Amino acid sequence: MSLEDNFNFEDFRRVAKKKLPAPIFHYIDGGSDDEVTLKRNTDSFSKCDLVPNILASVGEPDLSTKVLGSKIDMPLFLSPVAMQRLFHHEGDKASARAAEKFGTFYSMSTMATSSIEEIANTASGPKMFQIYIHKTQGLTDNLIDRCKSSGFNAMCLTVDTIVAGNRERDHKWGFTTPPKLTLKSLMSFATHPMWTINYLTHEKFQLPNVSQFVKKSSSIAKGVMEYINEQYDPAMSWKDAEYCIKRWGGPFALKGVMSVEDAKRAIDIGASAIMLSNHGGRQLDGSRAPFDQLEKIVDAVGGKIEIIVDGGIRRGTHVLKALSLGATACSFGKGFLFALSAGGQKGVEIMLQRMKEELRRDMILLGKKNIGDLSKENLAFRD
Repeated sequence: MSLEDNFNFEDFRRVAKKKLPAPIFHYIDGGSDDEVTLKRNTDSFSKCDLVPNILASVGEPDLSTKVLGSKIDMPLFLSPVAMQRLFHHEGDKASARAAEKFGTFYSMSTMATSSIEEIANTASGPKMFQIYIHKTQGLTDNLIDRCKSSGFNAMCLTVDTIVAGNRERDHKWGFTTPPKLTLKSLMSFATHPMWTINYLTHEKFQLPNVSQFVKKSSSIAKGVMEYINEQYDPAMSWKDAEYCIKRWGGPFALKGVMSVEDAKRAIDIGASAIMLSNHGGRQLDGSRAPFDQLEKIVDAVGGKIEIIVDGGIRRGTHVLKALSLGATACSFGKGFLFALSAGGQKGVEIMLQRMKEELRRDMILLGKKNIGDLSKENLAFRD
């Protein structure tokens, strides 16, 4: 089947499941514990309906918006995701080039398999770096300073991963970084020879942004949960976040904010934006979906800080519902990861094109000329 025959999230997910060894696929696809929150993230968008206005003479709608100091051509961008080299041998470079082509943010994880400098030389579009607070002293400063030197446009601090969620699919399938053969995973790697050949014949798996500080990160195979619990600082505090904001000195988001109280405090420490996120349902299972918290947080801090919805985005209508409630923009991870797994840069480009087409079409059907025209008035909530 041609990549062009993939029209939506589920199409790309099916192709990715065929192409990826089971440990790799389930690392993308899974959540924590019973995966209640994972499912809720998308289901939450069904609680309200879109109400169109007719005969609005929309013409060609303007999908652009401004977020984190940069104008982007569509109100959706790529979330930061670790270890993209595992999903396709081009990894972050493919994602960055695809995002640049569509005029939107590429976001780089601390745990990327390309270096900050390499990505800066790969794509010239807007770029955000996502940072974790490690126990290793000096690593935070090193990452911030390298991003400054490399011309990154924005930064975010992930605040909801001070310990690893209980990702039982990773336990079941023995997911490690880099992958290693176990009795359980051997058959899956053997039955996906193209992935295995590409993995073995292209550049070696590494985590270049942290490897000089955290030797274990690239020298031994280990589970992601084990790495998080060993290396991330569980004592991370608001002072750490404020320190990062001041040292960076530019557009800065806190990723993982879910309460009104924390949204207000983010303003107090000088954050430019908050990303409403539960880490794709991979951390605290049973927690709220970002869309479910959006209205309450907009009512409390809307207009004082940018609000990005990250979690459960599958369709253009999901983006438009979030924007109608007051979000500045949205980001997605699983959606572009399955496309990356299915076809590298071309796969991500097709996924972004599908989402852009949906946004354009749905804006016309709603009777809205630009993103600023969206409001609660074009939503009706179910009882």
